[in-house]
Amino acid sequence: MKKYSIFLYLLLIVFSSACSDNTEKNQTKTTDHSENFFKWKMVTTWPANFPIFQEGAERFANEVSKMSNGRLDIDVYAGGELVPALQVFDAVSQGTVEMGHGSPYYWAGTVPEAQFFSSVPFGMTSKGMNAWLYNGGGLLLWQEIYKPFNLMVFPMGNTGVQMGGWFRKKINSIEDIKGLRMRIPGLGGKVFKKAGGNPVLMAGSEIYTALERGAIDATEWVAPFH
Repeated sequence: MKKYSIFLYLLLIVFSSACSDNTEKNQTKTTDHSENFFKWKMVTTWPANFPIFQEGAERFANEVSKMSNGRLDIDVYAGGELVPALQVFDAVSQGTVEMGHGSPYYWAGTVPEAQFFSSVPFGMTSKGMNAWLYNGGGLLLWQEIYKPFNLMVFPMGNTGVQMGGWFRKKINSIEDIKGLRMRIPGLGGKVFKKAGGNPVLMAGSEIYTALERGAIDATEWVAPFH
């Protein structure tokens, strides 16, 4: 059984009007010139030292520091270090932190429309998704959806299509799906439920242990190198 999906990373940035008080607290003036320095926090849904995902967020922070000549310093916190992994959206929306990094299908309960900007079963390839976002009005629509939550969103990488799942037992027919506990968020989870399975919402940091202990029977995830 195969299912292909798009997993799109994203970067959440609070509107300046929503974080002005916090920004004023975190900025200082230099003694040599009048430029302001800013210190922001970014929280992610990924575990510490997580290949590609967490590393990508940290690389972004480093590049921003270089490009701003150190004027914008971003401290990156892995899931659970500052806020729980699945509460990144709320933390940024409420102004607890300035930035977040994760996948929009994690907060489908708050913003159902966000799922279309992440894993979509049998959805577009990475090139198709980027074409829609940058040339088809997709990004403007995404930003409009997040605006009521005081968020400005930007794409930050795309893994492209991925494996339909990793299973503890061989899947030979639709009957093997019945009652199967699978970590699969978003629209993919809804499809899986229609097939008779039990979708589970779970942060990436918990997947390996959950599979090892039998808490779940399968998972949707990018690749085995994690």
